[in-house]
Amino acid sequence: MMGRNDSALLRFSVHELESLRLNDDILSFNDGIDSHMSWLGKVVGGAFGFLLGGPLGAILGASVGHQFDAGMEGLDLDEDLSPGAQHRVQMAFFTATFSVMGHLAKVDGRVSEAEISLARRVMDEMRLSGDMREAAINLFQQGKKADFPLQAALTQFRKECHRRTNLIRMFMEIQVQAAYADGVLNRSEEMVLQNICAHLGISRFEYESIKLQFQAQQRFYRQSQQYPGRASRNRLHDAYAVLGIDSSASDGEVKKAYRRLMGQHHPDKLVAKGLPEEMMTLAKEKTQQVRKAYETIRESRGL
Repeated sequence: MMGRNDSALLRFSVHELESLRLNDDILSFNDGIDSHMSWLGKVVGGAFGFLLGGPLGAILGASVGHQFDAGMEGLDLDEDLSPGAQHRVQMAFFTATFSVMGHLAKVDGRVSEAEISLARRVMDEMRLSGDMREAAINLFQQGKKADFPLQAALTQFRKECHRRTNLIRMFMEIQVQAAYADGVLNRSEEMVLQNICAHLGISRFEYESIKLQFQAQQRFYRQSQQYPGRASRNRLHDAYAVLGIDSSASDGEVKKAYRRLMGQHHPDKLVAKGLPEEMMTLAKEKTQQVRKAYETIRESRGL
């Protein structure tokens, strides 16, 4: 068991911690996502990372170790906690997401302001506050450590996901976004991303596809902000790239690609498979990007 003084050693430096914290009173909970009412929120609030076990359970336990004396109110220990069970998947996804983000941020020797800003934005979009936000910050810090067990954590994460390929892809998309936080993907980050893919069973083709789609999404978003209501040639080109297809694709192929991506990122489907409810906003953002790209293509074709 860890005391408060011990757990403080796991946290960010004062500068990084203050950079990640926002006043809780400005966070909105009006989207129907209450992080403290979710099962994952109860686990983190009660510090029951040991229910997950393995390296991910150890990482989560270390990140919220000072709360091990917290009560178990509202936590149903009769729930199925075998590998592949939804609650275990939620714990594994939350733990792996922030700790691996921290590992990626530190791999080039320093954590940039852009990388801290991205971590903060992900926490904001998840409406994290209190224990949940502190746990996410500490998980990020755990990932920064030189002895972070990346391979063991990824091996367990893949096992916990239990063939939920859409969850694994969502996780990888978040890590690619984290790697590009400062606008540049350096060699060290590229090697870590490839290593992550190897341990999660993601092919080189799918990995390159994820990167290309992310880059296209970024360009498409910027152009949409700069030239609202007007689809330039570059914007249309990026819209096709967001859907992962070429401009020569038939109308049927365009619709098929759109439906496939909407199915992959559908928030309700992902939550049903084990995506933490707090991350539903991230999934919604993905579907909005796909929908806007499809609408741009549809308008250009008169569909």
